[in-house]
Amino acid sequence: MYIQQLYTGCLSEAAYFIESNGEAAIIDPIRDTEEYFRLAKEHNATIKYIFETHFHADFVSGHIDLSKETGAPIVYGPNTKANFPFHLAKDGEVFKIGNITFEVIHTPGHTLESTCYLLKDEQGKLVTILSLAHNVTERQKAEEQKEFEQREPGEEVVENEYLDKQAEVFSM
Repeated sequence: MYIQQLYTGCLSEAAYFIESNGEAAIIDPIRDTEEYFRLAKEHNATIKYIFETHFHADFVSGHIDLSKETGAPIVYGPNTKANFPFHLAKDGEVFKIGNITFEVIHTPGHTLESTCYLLKDEQGKLVTILSLAHNVTERQKAEEQKEFEQREPGEEVVENEYLDKQAEVFSM
């Protein structure tokens, strides 16, 4: 299994290329799709699915172009309404990519169709949760710890159990 985050700082957006055994999935692709094709070629993989965690109002997604060029279906979670072809995933639906799986978890809130994807490895062990929070990396966790350590004496500390849990899952 190979996972690469493609982070666009000016948009604060993280897309993912995930490959296993010659098949790949793209999560929340940005408009410029060349990098996904480069990675697929580099890993001798076919793009099988394009997963969206929700509709993006803050940037233009590359999902339609990727789907047209690869034939890979665009996958959205329950409650999605769109005027282009897509696969309407059900809560709990599982998608196989090579030797790994993605399980759909419908998480409405940010938008009605918001969805998380549980990525499980070849043995069915949870690897990470791909969500609109886009994972908390070890670097981000270290930055939070540094900020915590540099706070002024007596400064209020705001707990964020969600980010702590995301960091735990990401580091499994």
